[in-house]
Amino acid sequence: MLGLDPIADRAVLRSRMGILLQRSGFSGDLTVRETLRLWNGTLTAPRSVDEMLALLSLEQRADVRMLALSGGETRRVDLALALMGSPELVILDEPTTGLDPESRREVWRLVSDLRDGGATVLITTHYLEEAEALADWLEIMHAGRILRSGTPTEIEAGYPSTISFVNVPGVPDDLAGIRRVVHQHGRTTLETDALQTSLSGLLAWAALNGVELDGLDARSPSLETVFLSIADGRERAANPPENTLTHEEEGALR
Repeated sequence: MLGLDPIADRAVLRSRMGILLQRSGFSGDLTVRETLRLWNGTLTAPRSVDEMLALLSLEQRADVRMLALSGGETRRVDLALALMGSPELVILDEPTTGLDPESRREVWRLVSDLRDGGATVLITTHYLEEAEALADWLEIMHAGRILRSGTPTEIEAGYPSTISFVNVPGVPDDLAGIRRVVHQHGRTTLETDALQTSLSGLLAWAALNGVELDGLDARSPSLETVFLSIADGRERAANPPENTLTHEEEGALR
């Protein structure tokens, strides 16, 4: 890690790392400011308490006891503690769990800034859009095994695009590029290897027959496509690793 042995060089590495666990375990009787001050005193070259309060939008909650915070606010305090030492290596275990959409986007911005500033960030997350937004390299785990590794583009390559809409009768299933047609929960989904060609053919058919395609949605392959394909058992790793990796929750994305 960072060119050092994580066991023999642990004392040196600790000052260069920041870790956010699923639960921090700090006293609920301390205020947010007191908690940050406590952690500040353990670090070699910490950023100021006021800076971290501002960075995580916690100024208005600074004098509130930890036990009175919401889950999302507590998560922001945890993140402030993890980043206070300006770490070179940041390990974040589901950092946006419990956050509202606005706060989640703010955490994404912080993570992107860390990466752009030269830090290495390792994230586990169950939010596929989070992985797509942040990751340079992904590993998809299922049942304790890594089944896919690579950049988002590499992982999504070879998976179909999809066109979906509310069920209508008579939709042709022989449009150019169509790989599979699925009728489920009142919607039709066309899986295609040629999104633009298949969509053009579908729209031409609809116009010719006076059909309105309600709820029409067309999208390129995504991590969701890959993950669901793995989760529902439609594919497995071609060469599963010999060693089983342990993780308390299946399907975590790194």
